[in-house]
Amino acid sequence: MIVTPLYAGLLALWFVILSFRVVARRRDRSIHLGDGGDSVMLRRIRAHGNFAEYVPLALLLILLLELGGTTPFWALHLLGLMLLIGRLLHGYAFSFTGHAMMPRVLGTVLTFTTLVVAGLLCAWRGLVGSLLALS
Repeated sequence: MIVTPLYAGLLALWFVILSFRVVARRRDRSIHLGDGGDSVMLRRIRAHGNFAEYVPLALLLILLLELGGTTPFWALHLLGLMLLIGRLLHGYAFSFTGHAMMPRVLGTVLTFTTLVVAGLLCAWRGLVGSLLALS
């Protein structure tokens, strides 16, 4: 395995940055729980939470494809790059700006594209493998 650890590591660093942004806002505004009615805090929480909701499944799918050994190296990197760029754009739009819709939308599209393509590839691999095992 060399592709998944690369993107998992880079995404982990971005997750820490998003986490620190939440912690910093909590400290600066003395918000101990929730968003405290602070719209900036809410955006930072959602950037962090949205990352946590989508990235683990996407990385798992990429990992399964890499471990399967049948997905081309370039395709694994393409999936990893789409996920990384998508999450960077989305997180930046949510956590670092007030209303940057284009990076948010593009980030969402890249993330969903990664999930759909990797999901279809995993499902196809599982279906073909199951059919071959039956014969």
